[in-house]
Amino acid sequence: MWECARYLGFASLIPSLLLSVSAAAEPWPQRAVRVIIPGGAASAPDMAARILTERLTGRWKQPIVIENRPGADGLIGVAAFAATQDNHVLMFSPAAAVSVYPVVRERVPYDPIRDLIPIVSATDSFGSVSAPASSNIASLAHLVSQARAQPGKLNAYAVPGAFPYLLAGFLRSERLDMVRVSYREQNLAVQDLGEGRLDLMLGTLASILPVIQAGKVNVLAVTNGKRSPTLSQVQTVIEAGYPELEFEGFQGFFGSRGMSNELRDQIAADVAVVTRDPEVVGRLTAIGQVARATTPAEFSSMIERQRAKMEEIVERTGRF
Repeated sequence: MWECARYLGFASLIPSLLLSVSAAAEPWPQRAVRVIIPGGAASAPDMAARILTERLTGRWKQPIVIENRPGADGLIGVAAFAATQDNHVLMFSPAAAVSVYPVVRERVPYDPIRDLIPIVSATDSFGSVSAPASSNIASLAHLVSQARAQPGKLNAYAVPGAFPYLLAGFLRSERLDMVRVSYREQNLAVQDLGEGRLDLMLGTLASILPVIQAGKVNVLAVTNGKRSPTLSQVQTVIEAGYPELEFEGFQGFFGSRGMSNELRDQIAADVAVVTRDPEVVGRLTAIGQVARATTPAEFSSMIERQRAKMEEIVERTGRF
């Protein structure tokens, strides 16, 4: 009797088990994929995402729609993504959404652990410390000497995220008196830097490449641990002797809450194939980035290390 009941009980589970197997085996994607960028058009993540998704469209056999959601330093876009909970909606973003903003802000409009699932870091992005070419400042040491000679006369801007804290730590450690200014839009800061109205800018290399190529801006150093292939002659901040400005930049794809490990692995593997394409590598290098795909576990570890680094920086500078 007991054996019969056990059999009947198991038999009643067969339809749901078959349904689960069928769902697990269902290929992804089944429809168009949306990729939310928490930034505007021509921003560093936007440019990288468009290069990558051109190739991913061919692999996934479905359209990929880029959706720019700028505003509030990217938080509007991240919050919009977190609210979707749809595995056909991905986010391509700097890791700062998880590793920086939850540290420097008292509250963010999403749960960085629960709502943002790291899938794959796709590119290394480079931070830059730059001055207008018209100033004839060609190194960080030269900048420091000029700022010391003119206390309170030079101004500086840092793109939101980790950069304002790097700038604050740098000014404090070097005992420099520079006026920190803010901008409503980053492109306005880039224009002022090129025209000599802004004396120092910390931001992404990708965002200022056009004015560098036009000969209007000098990159004094990059904040990453390695030199940028795009500007291999430019020192890192560590090589220049200012380790307080060191910060690694990277960006990649995130999934929403509940994404399966199997799907994460599939997307990560597809992105890895794309980032090995020589044409993709070349196009990313041309915009100041480096193709580098990771596993989901490696991406998560990178984020954890960056978060710990950000916590150390904020402990020194305080939150502002």
